Amino acid sequence: MKPSFIHNVLATSALLGSHVLAATITDPSQLKVLTYDYVIVGAGNAGLVVANRLTENSNVTVLVLEAGVSDEGVVSVMAPFLGTTVTPNTPFDWNYTVAPQVGLDNRSFPYPRGRLLGGCSSANYLLHQYAPNDDWNRLANVTGDPNWAWDNMSKYVQRHEDFVAPSDGHDPTGQFIPALHSTTGEVPVSLPVFNQSIDARVIATTKQLAEFPFNEDTSMIQQALGTGWVQSTMSKGVRRSSSNTYLADANTRPNLTVVINAMVVKLLSTASPSGIPAFQSVVFTDGRSTSGTPTFTVQATKEVILSAGSIGTPQILQLSGIGNSADLTPLNIPVLVNSPMVGRNLIDHTLLPNMFSVKGNDSYDDTLRDPVQLQNAINQWATNKTGFISNNLINHYGFARVNSSLITIPDPSSGPNSPHFEMLFVNFWLDPAVSVPSTGNFLTIVTVLLTPTSRGTVTIRSTNPFDAPLIDPHMLTTDFDVTAMRESVKAIKRFAAAPAWSDYVIGPFGNLSATADADIDAYVRQHSTTIFHPTGTASMTSKNSTNGVVNPDFTVKGTSGLRIVDLSVLPFIPASHPQGPVYLLAERAADIIKGVVAQ
Repeated sequence: MKPSFIHNVLATSALLGSHVLAATITDPSQLKVLTYDYVIVGAGNAGLVVANRLTENSNVTVLVLEAGVSDEGVVSVMAPFLGTTVTPNTPFDWNYTVAPQVGLDNRSFPYPRGRLLGGCSSANYLLHQYAPNDDWNRLANVTGDPNWAWDNMSKYVQRHEDFVAPSDGHDPTGQFIPALHSTTGEVPVSLPVFNQSIDARVIATTKQLAEFPFNEDTSMIQQALGTGWVQSTMSKGVRRSSSNTYLADANTRPNLTVVINAMVVKLLSTASPSGIPAFQSVVFTDGRSTSGTPTFTVQATKEVILSAGSIGTPQILQLSGIGNSADLTPLNIPVLVNSPMVGRNLIDHTLLPNMFSVKGNDSYDDTLRDPVQLQNAINQWATNKTGFISNNLINHYGFARVNSSLITIPDPSSGPNSPHFEMLFVNFWLDPAVSVPSTGNFLTIVTVLLTPTSRGTVTIRSTNPFDAPLIDPHMLTTDFDVTAMRESVKAIKRFAAAPAWSDYVIGPFGNLSATADADIDAYVRQHSTTIFHPTGTASMTSKNSTNGVVNPDFTVKGTSGLRIVDLSVLPFIPASHPQGPVYLLAERAADIIKGVVAQ
């Protein structure tokens, strides 16, 4: 998804000014105060929400430790269309690689995770939804806490979302349902701001084929199934992340301190009156060096909050002696809390790019091949935040279900109105592994498995925090997952065969032309990868359950003074793009920590 020609153009683009990071310390050695009420590990999607909300009380002090760099003024981060260039193999990425995937022909590939202020909200593709209502209701049932049901969680939309008019000034009537949205929250969300040549064809298909109905509002607040206009975290032609919203609104508060380049080594156990291990000390070092020295130790008088994501959080837990004894003992790490599910239950959405050859030159392929045209487009964006660079990659996506007759296990979705797979309609060649051919024009319909039943692991390899953990999503290792991906391929072929495409689509490109099930399965295994939505590695269970890692109030089982607030706590992956759900769960976590809602 990140062709070299875009890299070359970006290398010549100057950094642009953005939000002021007045409260951010860039060198860990500059930190003078070593005791705070709360220490938050990770300045990503969730961590900065909690930091903002806790410091609304001027008597509460908060330290945020971020291993990565600043997002300020980085063109690839700020320009919506360039989201695919933020990762992998950049200074803004952890640059992980997955273990060879048995279900994907033993292929290994990059596993992007944001390593900068804003975390993955600064490195994702900006797509914003809240997950089907039934996903939240299932979480309430699994955890035994009715406060996780959508009827309660929906109130956080008002606090989080600031739905804004598209910056190109077009009339958005029929593209979303205003009554479902908030205009009072922190993060701007908006609609597409640049027409793409395939837009009318996508909408026409929803009228021509009953299988693909139109969905007027794709936030999933009301309806999860169907195809409609994307909603993205952007405004005025710029990406909006947790960094340039939640942090920007709070970073002048004297009770909030943020340190970048601060790599957490481990948590230290301290004595607790209850006899339960307390983890309220955090050891960190300079993230720009791999020497691990010198180290610094900070103390939380109230709590440490891990918001390091579904890879970083289990890694830190394991390095701290919290985890499965089978993982820790071989590394001579004392098992302080035997928590067998730490790093287990890794769930991720599987992504498959499907290309069709098309007629004419209405796609973006010619522009993206030409460094001069691309640089001109970036210059236009830098000057006035207009043009296709000011827009997201796509204008439409759709959500659908596998025919129930093909599901031979209990339905892995949260309900009959929740999708099994997604379709994203891209007006150019978009493949994470293969650069665009030197000639030709293309339509890409990406399919994404939203309800995978495959489960993987995250385990540390050594006691060195700079050693990347072993990441094994175990993709496509169940019959359902393979069936669902096969059916998604068949579905997008039917979509592209609608009358709306008859004068445009030439035909499937390469092995997408396969028709036999076995050949489609082989194609799926050859080309599938990750959309990097790892979830579940510190799963939430009911308060009295001995399984899982955290309780419904985010506290870590078997510990005191420690919570986890990130996507790792969800026991099931949302059947949507996950940044919206993460924002909501972080808002709820902040309320719980502040004591303003029942735990």
